This record gives sequence, structure tokens and C-alpha cells, in this order.
Amino acid sequence: MAEQAEQQTGGVIYVIDGNRTPFLKVEGRRGPFSPADLGVAALQPLLQRQSFPQSAIDELITGQVIGLAEETNVSRVIALRAGLPEAMPAYTVNRNCGSGMQAVTNAWHALASGQADLVIAGGTEAMSYSPLCYSEALTAWYGAWSKAKAWGQKLHLLSTLRPQMLRPEIALLKGLTDPVVNLSMGQTAEQIAARFHITRQAMDNFAVQSHQRLAIAQHDGRLSEISPITAPDGTVYADDTGVRVNTSLDLLTSLKPVFNKPFGLITAGNSSQITDGAAFLILASEAAVKRYALPVVARLSAPVWVGVDPASMGLGPAVAIARLLKQTQHQLSDIPYFEINEAFAAQVLACVAALNDADYCQSALGLSEPVGLIDKHHLNVDGGAIALGHPVGASGARIILHLIHVLKQRNAKRGIASLCVGGGQGGAVMVEV
Repeated sequence: MAEQAEQQTGGVIYVIDGNRTPFLKVEGRRGPFSPADLGVAALQPLLQRQSFPQSAIDELITGQVIGLAEETNVSRVIALRAGLPEAMPAYTVNRNCGSGMQAVTNAWHALASGQADLVIAGGTEAMSYSPLCYSEALTAWYGAWSKAKAWGQKLHLLSTLRPQMLRPEIALLKGLTDPVVNLSMGQTAEQIAARFHITRQAMDNFAVQSHQRLAIAQHDGRLSEISPITAPDGTVYADDTGVRVNTSLDLLTSLKPVFNKPFGLITAGNSSQITDGAAFLILASEAAVKRYALPVVARLSAPVWVGVDPASMGLGPAVAIARLLKQTQHQLSDIPYFEINEAFAAQVLACVAALNDADYCQSALGLSEPVGLIDKHHLNVDGGAIALGHPVGASGARIILHLIHVLKQRNAKRGIASLCVGGGQGGAVMVEV
């Protein structure tokens, strides 16, 4: 497996504050909030509690994967609807599942290069708004219909229309299939599960743990990064809605495999949930911190991005974490806490196994010894995407934001946030408080 890391410059950028919406599980229909709605709901409370003038913000960068025609360049729509100055530019980025972290990366470079002093970066995604697409046959039929002039031609075309042509294609499912290796994301997780001998029981145990940890965090009030959001019908959402408090190993064991039927190991229960949500961070240069006397909640090192075989895309975090440790001159034992996005239980467990596997570290990373073993008691301590969901444009920002809270609540100095990316990539960033 070949990897290629993007070159990054040195330096540290400061996080001033952050905020997110609750992550809302998709229930088979459009949710109450569009991507822009979610972005505004995450951004406005964040802006309202700042002491610096909004005119000091240089730009807004938003990660998003599933764009809506009526919200083209959703970042600009969010900025204007949130009341930011018209003179402030805004743009949208897409690196699949890593889009929120990519927005933070772009902000990092703008600040490190001196092109900006205050940038808001994050992501939004309403996966429930993923469109239905016409089939190729119906698209061709409509094309022919638009060109037909005579009634005879139109009558002939009507006679060729078949019911099966009207069946829509679900854009979300098409997007979750890699066009290069022709595997769904779940099938790539099956492959790395087999490679590192991850069992179905281990996956289901991890999924149960994710729900239990999130339920405890909600009960104990540890998710203070969330601001409630009110739907048009008056319903108030204050917490992530995907958590299943009563989930058990017996219940998950009863679920059938989704991707490699009938003998696969990946189920809906040990995979991330399809979800709507948004998250943003305010990032600042040292000059801005001094000029506006800003409170610093964390420091970010230069994010690392790597490429991996698309057929084993879930291993992206293992490669990115190893590269980040080398870049920052740290050992795995120097990192008390990790947030690795839970695209699949198998994927997170495979990354943990890969970093502690001598053969993998030598063949894939060129290392003479394993990177080390991540303590699972310090990994995703408040649950992850299996329990709260994975709105793909926002997750990269969420894991950074939540890691900051984890470090402060547990009196720890540093941690790493990382995630895999469809198409065969991985991203990681060091967070210090």
C-alpha cells in the first residue's frame, strides 16, 4: 500500500471557542433543518458570546459533501444568514468525510501564512437532504422527449416508458461507493476487518460501548459544546438523538450483515449513523489573540493528510497518526487521549491493531517497530459516530471540538483527532490545551 503525505509548514494556531448543534439521526425522511439551517444554528451562539467585533473575522470556511442546489456555496449562505458582514468572504470545501477537518486545515494555513488573523472553520451536513436521482434510462428518455417536436414522436416515446425507469437512485448510496475500486465503504471495512482479524463480537462490543459512553456523557452534562436548536414546528433538540441507551450485545448480535451478505460482519448496529448536524471553531493567530485579549482554549499543530489504498480506506487514521507523531516529534505514549471518528467499529479497531502491528508498520509505514498500542480506555471516551452519527461534512470539526473538551475535563495536556476519508485518505491533528 502506497501512501503520500501532504507537506505542511510548522507552527501553532489557537482555538478561541467552538460550538455545534445536536446531531440528529435521520429517520427515513427529510429532517427539519437544511445544511444552512444547521450551520446558522451552530454559528450564531458562537458569535454572540465573542467580545471582538465581527468585522475582525477574515473569512468563514465550511466543509460540506452533499450540496443543495438552493444553497450553493453553503458557507456564504450561512455567513449572511448568521449576520456576518457582507464584506467578509466565505467558501465551501469538500474532502468527503474529512471536509470539516479540511476547513480547519485551510484556516490553519491562512493564519500560519499571515493571510488572516481570525477565521471560523467547521462543517455542516444534512444527510437527510441527499437527493434522489433519475436513472440513466429515464434521463435519456427525458432528453429524447425534450427534442421531440411532432406528436407522433412523443406518442412513440410514451410507448417506450416503463415503470422500472421511474425508480429513483439514492444519491447517498451512490456516494458511499468508491468509483475507483467499486467497493462500498462498508465493504472496505470488511476487508480491513479480515486483514486484522477483527471479530463480529469485538465490533458489536465496541458499538455497545459507544452508546453507553455517549449516554453517560449526556447524563453527566459533559457535552457542553452543544447549543440547542429549535425546529419550525417548535420542537427543541438539545441532545444527540442517535444514542440507544438500551442497546445490548444480544440485540446487536441479532442484526444481519449489510454489505457482504450473508457472511459479512458489518451491520447497521456497528456502523456510524446517517445524521444531520453542524460544528464550527474560531481559530486565531497569535497577533489576534494579543490584539483582542482572546481566551485561548487550545492550540492546533499543522494537520496531516495522507493517502491510502481506497480498498482499505479505513486505515487512513493509522497512517495519519503515525505521520503526525513523526512531524510533532512525539511518541504514542505522549498522547493521553484520542478521538478517531467511528465510521465503522471494524475500522477504528483495525487502526488500533495496525499501529501495534510490526508487519504493517514496517510494510506500510516504513518503521522498524510498531507505533504502539492506543489505550481503548482513552479512545473516544464519550462515544463516537456509532452512537451520535457521522454528518460527513461536520464530523472532522466535531472530533476536534470534543477533544478539546475531553482534555480540559480530564486535566490532560494533549490529544489527537483523526478520521478516515472515503476514496482512501486519512487526516489527523494534534490538539494541546
